[in-house]
Amino acid sequence: MAWLILILALFPLSLAADEITAARTLPAGTVLAEADLVVAPTARVGLSPADAVGKQLRIAVYQGRAIGAGHLTTPTLVSRNQLITLAYDSAALRIETEGRALGAGGEGDVIRVMNMSSRATLMARINADGSATVAQR
Repeated sequence: MAWLILILALFPLSLAADEITAARTLPAGTVLAEADLVVAPTARVGLSPADAVGKQLRIAVYQGRAIGAGHLTTPTLVSRNQLITLAYDSAALRIETEGRALGAGGEGDVIRVMNMSSRATLMARINADGSATVAQR
């Protein structure tokens, strides 16, 4: 018994971390804000609030339940069938047209987009402003 107390006394405090839990019931698709999170000390290694704020929940999380890295994704900027600006960049040339998103995604995701003028389907990367740039081969 004494050895257990000795081991616990020598346990480094740096291994303890905070666990973030839901302050209220959060439906799937919620983009997390500081007010949605409660920080509780725990012995498990978890996410920091800075890692979670601004991310979108993949699933619903009930009040008091822990929020893990697997529950989070980048926020969806473009939804399926949304009309977006489609751009092609090559050196000094930039061509912009209207496109229809054939999938949903967040910043940096590559989705299929249909060029509305030519009806051609191509792959494009979503930008931070919700527009898309044709992905280079």
